[in-house]
Amino acid sequence: MRNRAEARKRAEELVARMTVEEKATQLRYDSPAIPRLGVPAYNWWNEGLHGVARAGVATSFPQAIGMAASFDSGLLREMGETVGIEGRAKYNTSSSLDDRDIYKGLTFWSPNVNIFRDPRWGRGQETYGEDPYLAGELGKAFVEGLQGDGEYMTAAACAKHFAVHSGPEAVRHEFDAEVSQKDLYETYLPAFEKLVKEAEVEAVMGAYNRTNGEPCCGSKLLMQDILRGEWGFQGHYVSDCWAIRDFHTKHMVTATAVESAALALKRGCDVNCGNTYLHVLQAYQEGLVTEEEITEAAVRLFTTRFLLGLFDGTPFDAIGFDALECREHLERADRATAESVVLLKNNGILPLRKDKLKTIGVVGPNADSRTALIGNYHGTSSRYITVLEGIQDAVGEDTRVYYSQGCHLFKDKVEGLGWKDDRISEAVTVAQNSDVVILCVGLDETLEGEEGDTGNSYASGDKPDLLLPGPQRRLMEAVIKVGKPVVVLNMTGSSMDLRYAQENAAAVMQVWYPGARGGRVIARLLFGELSPSGKLPVTFYHSSDDLPSFEDYSMKGRTYRYFEGKPLYPFGYGLTYGDVSLKSVRNGGEPCQGTLCRDLSHGLDLTVRAESRGDSPVSEVVQVYCRPVGSGLAPVNPSLCGFGRIFFEKAGEQEILIHIDREAFQVVDEKGKRIVDSKSVSISVGFGQPDQRTKELTGQEGISFVVERTDAL
Repeated sequence: MRNRAEARKRAEELVARMTVEEKATQLRYDSPAIPRLGVPAYNWWNEGLHGVARAGVATSFPQAIGMAASFDSGLLREMGETVGIEGRAKYNTSSSLDDRDIYKGLTFWSPNVNIFRDPRWGRGQETYGEDPYLAGELGKAFVEGLQGDGEYMTAAACAKHFAVHSGPEAVRHEFDAEVSQKDLYETYLPAFEKLVKEAEVEAVMGAYNRTNGEPCCGSKLLMQDILRGEWGFQGHYVSDCWAIRDFHTKHMVTATAVESAALALKRGCDVNCGNTYLHVLQAYQEGLVTEEEITEAAVRLFTTRFLLGLFDGTPFDAIGFDALECREHLERADRATAESVVLLKNNGILPLRKDKLKTIGVVGPNADSRTALIGNYHGTSSRYITVLEGIQDAVGEDTRVYYSQGCHLFKDKVEGLGWKDDRISEAVTVAQNSDVVILCVGLDETLEGEEGDTGNSYASGDKPDLLLPGPQRRLMEAVIKVGKPVVVLNMTGSSMDLRYAQENAAAVMQVWYPGARGGRVIARLLFGELSPSGKLPVTFYHSSDDLPSFEDYSMKGRTYRYFEGKPLYPFGYGLTYGDVSLKSVRNGGEPCQGTLCRDLSHGLDLTVRAESRGDSPVSEVVQVYCRPVGSGLAPVNPSLCGFGRIFFEKAGEQEILIHIDREAFQVVDEKGKRIVDSKSVSISVGFGQPDQRTKELTGQEGISFVVERTDAL
């Protein structure tokens, strides 16, 4: 049944037996049953961003931005597999009880492959970062894992939000994201294209905003010309929730709900998350849409249901309730947390020695916060382990762990009748009585997230700047001034202004929203049972003063590819406890040094050899960056074009093969076309970017060389 032609034929036969009224009802996200045809009710809305969400207990992975920091495609594939299997377990149990409610289906509206172009965007935590290549590779792996490769799809994935969607949240329902053809095809579309053409993602969700004048859920350019025209997309298209209503209430491109429903359907939106498609029949009666257009949308949707085997018996029917939070899935989540944490600074204090510590202070509003573990679009865990609990469980009876909340997450006091900063004196006392302090600061989904889902009403889920809330800044200064070694753990879904921590703390870790049981893994990292190995999927700037206007969708001055300043922490940066260095880079057995002559029309294969000089297990991320020499169209800085994890169980050498796609050696012109405009390409291989700041922070340089093309331009 993975044969789409066969599935579509069965869908056409079933839909042909429906009345036009019945067909129209099936275009709602909450499609009702058609008993006479044996069609059960089906709710298309489900979420699986980092574990099955909003449907009860399921395995909790780190938030998507943390998964991106792993730079591990295999790990993303395993997360997708886990979501698919646990989604099936929930579907099997709920449907057996005739529970076909929201969040109980097999169509997951994940992943979010929008580009995290501005760190103020609250929903950036849902993405795989600021780089189109990284987002595409990780998104592809997630989709392949979720959908599987069997006779039937395990579950259906959805690439969202198409396209040019990355804040500001407050005006997303009315905003027109104006973008050049170059930026559109170079930055905003590549991840979607990869998911459609290579991963065969089953669904695409449109964005709330307009792009160059057209609402994204009714865009001829995006939906017809590019998605189904240029890319040959065969799956179904879903609107973002109540986005079609915005056509006539916010964007003002239509006058009525009937006209909005007609525009979306004619452009190719098959299922409406919202209620505007309740007007589809009236649009049909008024001659605004044809029965053939209603039929086509219904056929696409039933094709997906047949591909999932929802009208057949499948091997997935045997997946039981015991698959949820099974040992294998929990171990995958733990490994994901371990690979996601990024060590930003270490003056040598880490890893901590348990046998040398009599007292440990754990301080901060996120130290014992369950909310800070999970990020947004999360499920429910049967157990939560905060950072405080993880440290308490990890140390022996001879080590005393002191704790203070230190301050409220954002309010000036914890107790309503207290003075301002009413918990800081306790935090200072904890620091005074501790050998080392673990200071847990950051945000959670109430301060950054989606408009409407967050308590951050003043910024609609976005951040006004990159600063930690005032109470946390005062707490950090007070604790560090005590003079004890302080390890700062920043728990956010985005980059922050960590200059004070970088300058004054003994160590700094970016731990994102690490998953429901993340505190246990963080403790293992702190005490050296595991080595940090994550890399930043976003640039950490000094402050928001480094950034262009939030409303400006041009890529000039944005992300590591176009930023011309000096970042606090660069994209791709992250330290480990190990001592790993590059030994060589080869192509076809020949060392890559100086200038090579190669045919790049089919890409380039690099064999990278690295050496670990430590006896403990360690993992590193090999990164490859390239830039056409002398190109006037390439991004300002070299772009990521390949990556892979390399593991060492002990001291020794390991090799990894990295393939560079030929598209990496092309550039995008002002018309959005991919071309070759340079005879040679500069390539750099290392554990981070080939930029000055990375060299300053790591003390390492990669291996760089130039390839002169022998194929025709």
